[in-house]
Amino acid sequence: MKKIKQWLIGITITLLLFSGCKSESTKSVKEKDVSDFTFMSIGSFSVEQIEDNWTEVRDGAGRTLVLIPHGTKAPDGYEPYQVVHIPVKRIVAYGSFDTAVLKVLGVIEDVLVGVTTKMEDWTIPEVISGMKQGKIAYLGDYNTIDFERLKAQEPEVVLTWDPSIIPMLNEMGVACVITSTPVAMCLTARMRFVSFLAPFFNREKEAKAYFTRVSQSLEQIRKKTLNAGPKPKVMWGDIYEKRVLVEPGNAWVGELVGLAQSDYMFNDVYGRSCIEISLERFLYSGEESDILFTYRTPKTGATSKMALAKINPMLAGVKPLKDGKVYSPLTNYSQSGDKLDEILTDIAAILHPECYPEHRLQYFTELPEKDPKRIM
Repeated sequence: MKKIKQWLIGITITLLLFSGCKSESTKSVKEKDVSDFTFMSIGSFSVEQIEDNWTEVRDGAGRTLVLIPHGTKAPDGYEPYQVVHIPVKRIVAYGSFDTAVLKVLGVIEDVLVGVTTKMEDWTIPEVISGMKQGKIAYLGDYNTIDFERLKAQEPEVVLTWDPSIIPMLNEMGVACVITSTPVAMCLTARMRFVSFLAPFFNREKEAKAYFTRVSQSLEQIRKKTLNAGPKPKVMWGDIYEKRVLVEPGNAWVGELVGLAQSDYMFNDVYGRSCIEISLERFLYSGEESDILFTYRTPKTGATSKMALAKINPMLAGVKPLKDGKVYSPLTNYSQSGDKLDEILTDIAAILHPECYPEHRLQYFTELPEKDPKRIM
């Protein structure tokens, strides 16, 4: 217990260095005495060690679960579907970020038995290998889950952003953990989410090492860009057929842009990740922006500025497509949460290339003006 308290005190101190995270849900956060270091708030998530062998957690939907060792009787006051026996041995993960966190904790090869992404769309070697061996099953797209197949995989826990499956999982006797939140994760919550999942596997040591590594990377970015040149104006989002989606200012990417001595054009927008805004607002911000991060990947049409403009002519009018820069995430970007320190550095190098003269991008690519001509 003493070691746990020392770790939580250390995390609390580090949080002060990287503050700026707005409360993600003031209504759902429990009020605790600040001297009670057995309680850890991670945005909308929380972890509280009640006894040495009893931990209570709150997921992204504000649902309470209790973690107890295998063979231990559950405390009174909890429904069966709230009880999770640890360490968890079999797990299904909807999201690629959750899957990457399993890799951080060093348990991905041992516990992952089901995913909602086809094998050809994965870049995580452990997942590809597990699917080839038949250990990890493709359960269907997130909105067409094959629950019979899910049941056959015998998961103890399902990590998902979809609360609609909770009743079905309750009937199956499978614990459900909602890993999305009503508003986007800020930078500190994104960094510390690993500490929420760590108790499910008794891997707090690995979570601490990850948080320390990313924190050190963030501090290096802060120092390198402290006296950088002019602040670039940055926007992150895209125009689709019926919707305009952007990352809000409270999201970790918006916060990072500000930390790296740059101006985020949607800093006043607050809400969930990929939040919808008006077309007029997007175009207005685009008149002054220098850099656009598009959601589209090269596989989904982001092969050049001209290609983006063809997909949606409205985009042709924003400054980054005319005389600025546009960056597209590579396939490995969304599945590399275990390398968040490298992703943060990639973004910082895009914002201030003068501070990173030798850096080579690993998770983004700058779009050329036109697609190269094919040789017939």
